[in-house]
Amino acid sequence: MDEMRAREVLTAAGLPGGAELLALGENAVFAVGGLVAKIGRDATHHPELLERAEREVAVARWLAASGVPAVRAAESRARLMEGHPVTLWHRLPDAVRPSEPRDLAPLLTQVHALPAPEDFTLPRRELLGGVERWLRIAGDAIDPADADYLRGRRDGFAKAAAALVPHLAHGPVHGDALPRNVHVTPDGPVLVDLETFSADLREHDLVVLALSRDRYGLPAPAYDAFTEAYGWDVRTWEGCAVLRGARETASCAWVSQHAPANPKALEEFRRRVASLREDDPEVRWYPF
Repeated sequence: MDEMRAREVLTAAGLPGGAELLALGENAVFAVGGLVAKIGRDATHHPELLERAEREVAVARWLAASGVPAVRAAESRARLMEGHPVTLWHRLPDAVRPSEPRDLAPLLTQVHALPAPEDFTLPRRELLGGVERWLRIAGDAIDPADADYLRGRRDGFAKAAAALVPHLAHGPVHGDALPRNVHVTPDGPVLVDLETFSADLREHDLVVLALSRDRYGLPAPAYDAFTEAYGWDVRTWEGCAVLRGARETASCAWVSQHAPANPKALEEFRRRVASLREDDPEVRWYPF
């Protein structure tokens, strides 16, 4: 899905086609007056994308009822427009400053203290569930040997993850716990991007920042501030390497879907796969 297609879906939904584009990745996100519209990829052959959008709205209602600071849905259901899920959200006030890892810790503490919701079911955190779809989107743009290598890693880490003994209690997790998914309003930090909420190992939420420290250049003091605020460093857990490996595999496959139209994405994909093949955990990964 490109910006032009996303704007066509906006128009079909009766929203202004000239809305401001805020982000274009797994979803296209637009500012529409006091609202934010989130356009998902075509769900015609992937009905799970509509289910995910519906669940994100349900999660927002549940978090509101639980008193967790999070973005609030403006409509009670996702729309399906020309095959694409569309959800509407109340626009947050402008951020007072960039979010930091320490802002994430208390929000995760609140989420990790919650029991499972009663009126809907959170799925397992299928971290590796999108790998096949992303590789198929990449198609001939990537080396088939690299695609097969990632499929092999996916299968191996899926089996290893199923055998992990957790340190924390099983329950609700955000699923993509990064500072970019926190918006610091005048009233404090707020969670955004709720579509990966799951019920699984709480360690999933903590490995994200550990990987950010090792791969994406998150400064060690910022990571230490996060672990101090949360109260535990997941790197001391023997299962950390397994969840980290699974997330690295998923991150590589996610980049691959952008390779057909973006030479920088293809270059980054090749670099990431090479670092995994060479078992070099210190190679820095970059956005593209």
